[in-house]
Amino acid sequence: MSKRIELLSPAGNLEKLKIAFLYGADACYIGGRDFSLRANAKNFSIEEIKEACTYAHNLGKKVYVTVNIVFHNEDVNNLKEYLIKLEECKVDAIIVSDPLVIDVVKNNNINIPLHISTQISSLNYEDVLFWKNMGCERVVLGRETSKEEIKEIIDKTGIEIECFVHGAMCSSYSGRCVLSNYFTGRDANRGGCAQICRWTFPLYDKDKNKIESDTDFTMSTKDLSLIKYIKDMIDIGITSLKVEGRMRSNYYIATVISTYREAIDAYYNNNLTEDKIEYYSNILNRVANRESIAQFFNKFPEVDGQYYLGRQEVSNQDFLGIVTDYDDETHTVTVTQKNYFKKGIKVEMFGPNIKTFSFEIPDIYDEEGNLLEVANHPEQTIKFKLDSKVYKDDIMRIKMF
Repeated sequence: MSKRIELLSPAGNLEKLKIAFLYGADACYIGGRDFSLRANAKNFSIEEIKEACTYAHNLGKKVYVTVNIVFHNEDVNNLKEYLIKLEECKVDAIIVSDPLVIDVVKNNNINIPLHISTQISSLNYEDVLFWKNMGCERVVLGRETSKEEIKEIIDKTGIEIECFVHGAMCSSYSGRCVLSNYFTGRDANRGGCAQICRWTFPLYDKDKNKIESDTDFTMSTKDLSLIKYIKDMIDIGITSLKVEGRMRSNYYIATVISTYREAIDAYYNNNLTEDKIEYYSNILNRVANRESIAQFFNKFPEVDGQYYLGRQEVSNQDFLGIVTDYDDETHTVTVTQKNYFKKGIKVEMFGPNIKTFSFEIPDIYDEEGNLLEVANHPEQTIKFKLDSKVYKDDIMRIKMF
């Protein structure tokens, strides 16, 4: 059998990286404090990158670091020194979008594998062959490629191909947007995207008269989810399935990564059924606050692939708590509370070492043993009895179905 497909997770900080690996990621991509998109994420210092690599390698897993901004003159300073530090951290690859970075790596004999960022918008095999001839080991294709195009690229190039499988979409070609810079002075191509495509806009006719409507206009695209096409993505020879979201929550990372982990493993174990795919799809639909579709993978997106008249994005409240301890003698679970819950509601536990199970919340207590009517203080320590054993970092959420 050929090498198993890689499940690649975002990680905005060390805690998220550890959650991603715990819940099934084979590799994580992270951003440093310099030269990285997603400037609003906390991102990693050099010391944290080194710690992340050591942690990952001890698990037999990988860390890729983004060096994928569009460089202006003032951005070039200290690039060589930064890349040398990444080499010393033993990162498994850097993700780049500017040929300058490739030249600096080659001209200074810096031993770091090169992955081409989706910011390049590689959509055809001639482009991919160009980067292969430049010495790059992997190309992250633009989100706008179809299944047939991806397969042709793989067949004609023989290079590692990484494709997005889940997450937000760009209303432009994979990040080549100037709206953020125009409206706010924050350059999306240097990490400052203000997500202008999520804004609402009034409409005017050719005479500059405002068009009255119950809702303002938006140009925001729906999210991407290819859980229903996992089999196709593996069969055509994709190397890595990439989940978007370095600024997403721990709960989002744990849920999305564990769901795709189960789906991938089920495929290799020859038991990925339609019922399972439907279940995984429902889980993923619950964790996000935006609708998701297959986007360009199986057909060109039509009118239902975009929000034209706005929508209200409600924060997800399913994440109730994360396990910090379990006492085998007293069968007491200790949970750090994240969202409101109370005695009697139906919840479920999931985690990397347990099979997801549901139960009804029994009497709940605070750290001092005081009986509580409700748990409604985020980050409060909560205790209750639970016969089924759970482990640190298992997650409690609202019962899904």
